[in-house]
Amino acid sequence: MIRIFGTVLAGLLGLAFGSFLNVCLSRWPEGQSIVKPRSHCRNCSRTLTWWENLPILSWLALSGRCRTCNAEISWRYPAVELAVCVLWAFTAWRVIPAMLSPDLSPTQGPLNFLYSSGLDLALGRMLLYWLLIALAMLDAESLWLPNWITIPGIALGILLNCAHFVLADWLAEGPNIGLPGTFAVSLLGESVAPIAAAALILLIRWTYWLIRRREGIGLGDAKLMALLGAWLGLSGALLSFGIGVVLGALFATIALALPAARRESNAWLTAKLPLGTFLCIGGIISALWGPPIIDAYKRWAGF
Repeated sequence: MIRIFGTVLAGLLGLAFGSFLNVCLSRWPEGQSIVKPRSHCRNCSRTLTWWENLPILSWLALSGRCRTCNAEISWRYPAVELAVCVLWAFTAWRVIPAMLSPDLSPTQGPLNFLYSSGLDLALGRMLLYWLLIALAMLDAESLWLPNWITIPGIALGILLNCAHFVLADWLAEGPNIGLPGTFAVSLLGESVAPIAAAALILLIRWTYWLIRRREGIGLGDAKLMALLGAWLGLSGALLSFGIGVVLGALFATIALALPAARRESNAWLTAKLPLGTFLCIGGIISALWGPPIIDAYKRWAGF
């Protein structure tokens, strides 16, 4: 019962944070404040009532249209809210059994509970999902991966992973491990994955420029790969890249097969594919099921 309650609560929080993310996604590209003015129709500027701001339900009740001007409300609103809701609820469903484990005693202290239950990693994953959904939608709609999300995201991923491993050493060996030195070593080790992940994109970008004498991949994608490396490690980032490339290729193939693409046979030559969107989807899949997928691949490849 506690597991169900905690999962539902995490899902409701996901809906709320997904709704807030929609405000950010609508206003960030326009350089507008996310605080003022209040939520309003993007077409007729009418301020929305409280019941028009309910995540998912309002979109369904309004049939995806403004009740004043009948302008279409993008599918992105319920999609983002549902995505954050499901991912946060699934994360809670996974971690709550460990939190309720009889092996964990309140007398062991909050830090031991935080680490042993995996709650610190679960909270980190929830934040990562929020960031990846934000970047996926920004790239899909505006071909924009802002530095002020990716660069702090890289730093935050490195610091959280460092804190996790330092906490593990501290709980295992006590407070005499030399925290500054341990943290510095951990920081150095955790910096390798984002650098290597970004280098992969930069290598592809440089190779494409040598062949075509034009840019094929933006620097924003390199910073996104660094973010994935900081949070998921090098193997997780490479898995994200592989999934993202496959999804991007499938999307491009389907798009080219559409009648509109065939009528404009040369249009695809100048079309830009939001690679960051597919990398973010790959990152979410890797964060959810990365180790089992990698283990299955190793068995299939005979490693």
